[in-house]
Amino acid sequence: MTLPLLVCYPLARSARSRARRIFPARGHRRVEDPEVARVQKARAWTAAVMSFLILIAYGTPEDMAQAQQQYWTRLMITPWLLLLSAPVVVAVLLRWAPPDARGGMRHRLRAAGRSVLWYFGAFSLVPVLAVAGGWTTARLTEGASVGAAQVFLAPLLFFGAFVPMLWVLLFVVFASGPAVRSAFNTAEVHAALPALLTGVLVWEFAVIGLVAGGPPPGPPAIQLLALLGGPASVTAVAWWEIHRLRTRYGVVLRG
Repeated sequence: MTLPLLVCYPLARSARSRARRIFPARGHRRVEDPEVARVQKARAWTAAVMSFLILIAYGTPEDMAQAQQQYWTRLMITPWLLLLSAPVVVAVLLRWAPPDARGGMRHRLRAAGRSVLWYFGAFSLVPVLAVAGGWTTARLTEGASVGAAQVFLAPLLFFGAFVPMLWVLLFVVFASGPAVRSAFNTAEVHAALPALLTGVLVWEFAVIGLVAGGPPPGPPAIQLLALLGGPASVTAVAWWEIHRLRTRYGVVLRG
């Protein structure tokens, strides 16, 4: 265990440091509103409790397994869904903005574009490096005897070939949370973008969940409330956040 720990710890620190520089942990909001954060947290916990109670009351073991599967599916597809949704929302905001504000928004958009390239470039590089590492290890150990390769040569070659892949994989892991929360740093383009993207994504997830897994368990009334209650409550909180940005901080959608 000593060699893996000696290799993995500095790699993890390096990957985390790079991920935090590109996607700051608190870079998902240009305007920090503690009241909005408290309401968002309360809504998230309420939704989690209600979902759990519905599964306990009406769900089957298959529903439990499907809920877990949908959770991991959301984690995997959220960055890609953001990649498709964010440009549309940004284009609408640019269209609404007055001509004198568009130049500054486009300039800040370049930084967001670089962070997108960093994340998806690293994401796409992981399988490439894994295949390259496996191929390199196989080729270098072909000529070695089985005993030497197993005892000494193979572990060293394995770590040497897979260290780049491990660093990129750790970078993706550390960057995923901040990247999703900040929508790839698009909050710098407009302070209301995180709230707008949240309202769009939650309805997209509702449609994807309905198509992929069907309606939630329970009577029709419970199914309807569970299907629409979550997206509707998220949208309501998002628009309330936009209202507070306009009334308390002077942030307007057309500015």
